[in-house]
Amino acid sequence: MEEIQVPPYFICPISLEMMKDPVTISTGITYDRENIERWIFSAKNNTCPVTKQSLTSIELTPNVTLRRFIQSWCTLNASHGIERFPTPKPPVSKAQILKLLKEAKSREMQMKSLNTLRSIASVNDANKRCMESAGAAEFLASVVIDSSDVLDEEGFTSTKDEALSILYQLKLSEDGLRSLITSGNGEFIESLTCVMQRGSYESRAYAVMLMKDMFEASTLPTLFSSLKKEFFAQVVRVLRDEISQKATKASLQVLAHACPFGRNRVKAAEAGAVRVLVDLLLDSSEKRTCELMLILLDQICQSAEGRAELLNHPGGLAIVSKKILRVSKVGSERAIKILHSISKFSSTQSVVQEMLSLGVVAKLCLVLQVDCGSKAKDRARDILKIHAKAWRNSPCIPLNLLSSYPF
Repeated sequence: MEEIQVPPYFICPISLEMMKDPVTISTGITYDRENIERWIFSAKNNTCPVTKQSLTSIELTPNVTLRRFIQSWCTLNASHGIERFPTPKPPVSKAQILKLLKEAKSREMQMKSLNTLRSIASVNDANKRCMESAGAAEFLASVVIDSSDVLDEEGFTSTKDEALSILYQLKLSEDGLRSLITSGNGEFIESLTCVMQRGSYESRAYAVMLMKDMFEASTLPTLFSSLKKEFFAQVVRVLRDEISQKATKASLQVLAHACPFGRNRVKAAEAGAVRVLVDLLLDSSEKRTCELMLILLDQICQSAEGRAELLNHPGGLAIVSKKILRVSKVGSERAIKILHSISKFSSTQSVVQEMLSLGVVAKLCLVLQVDCGSKAKDRARDILKIHAKAWRNSPCIPLNLLSSYPF
């Protein structure tokens, strides 16, 4: 390729490589299909990379003439080592998807049709968008909601499992995700809860990861305030089982979205979330995961039930204190906020003494000496002032930190 000049109009403006499947977008600029699909669908951009103009449509029109020019040029220059690429397969049509969905309504054909839909979705983002526009998401949700279930020929994968994995694979638009929330008059959330309760490890992971996407897209506060105790119990169970890193993060994000609403903090505490979070924090060192756990603990500890659960755990106060100045600025702020809640609302004499013996007081004095944000310092100072009588003359505080104590 270095020995011959490639015509500039054969080059994709995104990858700067020769196009194999040129398509034109609404602004009139041509790109290689794979690159522009990634730009529009995966990165969720709604502008033209070259002109920066807003896209009036996300339809990609194959530039057949240019593709044939490129293929002919490759053939003419075969002696220079340039290979002619094959003609790309056309994207799936809406009519094809509608035909498959119709066939999938038959019990006898359902698993076969679902397998075909999975194969189509795995090809490219254009196929996924075509499937969504044809109503595939609504159909797949109905399969998950359906109380009956059919196993494949080997007797392992069920139609529910297959439909759920395809739904997650589709990476639906925000509108599509919001439609899922209201599917079956809200039955879809309950169906995902049942999958998390009785499904395979893989299906439970897909359920919580799809739930995370749905919660991020939701604009309905009533969704979060209407969540049932069993929902929290099953999300916490997925979190406890550590099915995968993705499932763990999704579980944390689902709970973080839900806990600020209504009595959800209490429901999460009663589901055992605090104990599971503390146990996971003991072994976790990954920054973002630790931050999510501390954010969630902070939310739950804003309830009396959450604070009681933290204090009942033998390692609760110790691990929260240990994470201060060891994770990130966000992690430190949340850990100190948790201790602030404990100090203000749940500080019995035994708790105050435990904080002293665990080195919490020394850690708070250290916070005042380092750069960790004004809010964190203010809360640390407030905690030290609240319990000044019990702590300031204690030999447990190193002399080099004692000078920081706010008398």
